[in-house]
Amino acid sequence: MSTATPHTPVLHTPVLLDAVIDALLPTPGELHVDATFGTGGYTRAILSRGAAVAAFDRDPSAIEGGQPMLAAADGRLTLIEAPFSALDSELDARGLTPVDGVVMDIGVSSMQLDQATRGFSFQADGPLDMRMSQSGESAADFLNTADEGEIADVIYQYGDEPRSRRVARAIVSARPLTHTSELATVVRKALGYKPHDKKDPATRTFQAIRIHINRELGELADGLVAAERVLKPGGRLAVVTFHSLEDRLVKRFFRERSGSTPAGSRHLPPATAPADPSFENVGRAVRADEGEIAANPRARSATLRVARRTSAAPWAGEA
Repeated sequence: MSTATPHTPVLHTPVLLDAVIDALLPTPGELHVDATFGTGGYTRAILSRGAAVAAFDRDPSAIEGGQPMLAAADGRLTLIEAPFSALDSELDARGLTPVDGVVMDIGVSSMQLDQATRGFSFQADGPLDMRMSQSGESAADFLNTADEGEIADVIYQYGDEPRSRRVARAIVSARPLTHTSELATVVRKALGYKPHDKKDPATRTFQAIRIHINRELGELADGLVAAERVLKPGGRLAVVTFHSLEDRLVKRFFRERSGSTPAGSRHLPPATAPADPSFENVGRAVRADEGEIAANPRARSATLRVARRTSAAPWAGEA
């Protein structure tokens, strides 16, 4: 059980921790990248194996919360406040390339979900924010200014909500919206929510708006390419995803970069010319067992995919 004071963050055990560490196999003298620091679960485990870590997070609260760990790491931890899509340029600027491993835990962190003031969850009322970086356009900004068609497209594309147009119409009619409870109420009313329903219908809409506000799929696509550029031959990339949009993107990237499927996608276009495989897949996708799911329900939807960097040059083109 984790403990916290008003000055320290609650420590969450990241999902599939043992599987991630088994994939990366960090050893003393190596440098690994924790692309999604959060409360530092993966970083802490990698440091305990004697390796050094360069940890990224675009959330300034996460970087602030990591300061005690920084002080205790004896020079083996570098905290970088930046999106992981920029990990190649940020590491290059610090002379920290190439690296031995990269781990990414995609999506919103438990720390962000648990803080009602961040506006990621409808479980407790808070401002309609959802910004991981705590800057830029908020969820309220988007929902109160975008036209109905754009809102519907976002909810359909990123939330897989079949009645997205009905939800968007209800949102526009209810504007302005300022709090998570208001948005949840509007969505539930539009979709006919009943208290005994197994899944709250607001879940899909909240997910979609969060993904849009934080450009999560674009960040993931760019981050995979950045990891390809910084990993040394034999280095491993471990990616944990939590829904099908993310997992499909990672799966396609690994297939293309391993030479299995040359066709591109909207997020990950093909190279401008045929290229040697830059990755080779390592094992099958890993999912949490019943014990981990019982201890951490968030693990139920988690999927880990791992690939090993080859000696080939990074593919041309951008994500």
